Amino acid sequence: MHRALRTYHVTQGAVHPGISPNCREHPHTPDDLHEKAWTLLLFRRSFFEIPMNFVDPKEYEILGLVRKNRYKTILPNPQTRVCLISPDQEDDPLSSYINANYIRGYDEEEKVYIATQGPTVNTVGDFWKMVWQERSPIIVMITNIEEVNEKCTEYWPEKQAIYEGIEVIVKDIIPEDDYVLRIMTLKSGEEERTLKHFWYTSWPDQKTPDQAPPLLKLVQDVEEARQKADYDVGPVIVHCSAGIGRTGCFIATTILCKQLKNEGTVDILRTTCQLRLDR
Repeated sequence: MHRALRTYHVTQGAVHPGISPNCREHPHTPDDLHEKAWTLLLFRRSFFEIPMNFVDPKEYEILGLVRKNRYKTILPNPQTRVCLISPDQEDDPLSSYINANYIRGYDEEEKVYIATQGPTVNTVGDFWKMVWQERSPIIVMITNIEEVNEKCTEYWPEKQAIYEGIEVIVKDIIPEDDYVLRIMTLKSGEEERTLKHFWYTSWPDQKTPDQAPPLLKLVQDVEEARQKADYDVGPVIVHCSAGIGRTGCFIATTILCKQLKNEGTVDILRTTCQLRLDR
């Protein structure tokens, strides 16, 4: 793995990655952003200051792992990956594996999001186990099912289904202008929870959205839903196909909107470095 991006801090026996001085701060005011939008070269220079952070497949020596990754070259950073709790995990490490990472939010708040790949046929059960285990109140899906090739399997039922002992019931489907909101009920044992599934389809893979306002409305609506959720809920799950491009842009936009509101400036470079460390 490329380590140039990482510094490490030890806190109560745990190792946490920190942002390297390489990712020095570049705060921008709204006026700066409007001015520099016309000279994108300045943003490109900042982008190329960010070291790459790919995971070496040798870091994972788990038999059968290939079946659980949508793309063989895109693996979760080991330090921040989500581990599924499984009674078989000591004898079968594969049972605890999912291609997903915890992502810090604004002001480096821990585990605000989970970034993950679009579920495959082989990982639908794992995905719902993660949703339940992490007490996630919201899923944000930023991909079509197919974009030339399959980008994500349809992992939710039309009305009702059971995945790994978790009953998923679609209660309502609400079409908005630029996304579809599904209100779902999850049941396991005697416990029942509500889940909101936002499906945004107008963002083409490896491109930018045609317009910013629909994306910003999605960011706002998801954040409002998160604030209204119960106090003890877990991270918001965000995925596209690989769980790095559109997923990262959505999370970065959410973080930067909060920073702009609270501080009057945005630090795109530092935020992107933080995301690269986590995913």
